[in-house]
Amino acid sequence: MEALAPSKSLVDQTYEAILEAICTGQLPPGDRLNQDELADRLQVSRQPVNSAIAMLKAQRFVMETGRRGVVVAPVDETLFRSIYEFRSAIEPLAVTLATANLDGPAISEGRRIVEFGKTKVRSGDEAGVLQADIDFHGHIYALSGNDIVVDTMRLNWQHLRRSMGRVLQHPGMSVQVWDEHDRIFAAMVEGEAQEAADLMRRHIVEAPLRLRSG
Repeated sequence: MEALAPSKSLVDQTYEAILEAICTGQLPPGDRLNQDELADRLQVSRQPVNSAIAMLKAQRFVMETGRRGVVVAPVDETLFRSIYEFRSAIEPLAVTLATANLDGPAISEGRRIVEFGKTKVRSGDEAGVLQADIDFHGHIYALSGNDIVVDTMRLNWQHLRRSMGRVLQHPGMSVQVWDEHDRIFAAMVEGEAQEAADLMRRHIVEAPLRLRSG
């Protein structure tokens, strides 16, 4: 983690820095969060660190453990399964809404993201593949025009980032994921909203199976 720059509020910046460290594994499950050490590393006072930790606790990224204090929460398989159940209902809806809002620039951006993701798979760039995956689904959320979908899925993806590294260690799985992304977006471009929604639902339902096999 690096020192913070004064653009967003210190609490927001502190929250984002600690969350990023948790999601990328810099702060692995079980690590104790020492407020003084975090404040020193981020060059802030304890107040924004304490506020950030309270937010992270409410969102289930950290937890109290008694004498050890606050630690990074383990990856919660029940929460993970719940997010995918939620996605299986929400993402087909997002695809349907987004298909109606596609225009030239949105199509170009979607195709760019798909090609970017495939390029990252071929190069073995795991972090790049994950970011492209987030970008692909985020593009659809934004095009849906539904702010609840956008805000809810932004938080859910932070939880998903903690588990998806297992899939990225298997390039064959990532190739399949991006072939599915390509087919979903192609159906959207053709105006086949129902087909695209069905493809997205299958994509989401099968994703946890890939993670377990990974």
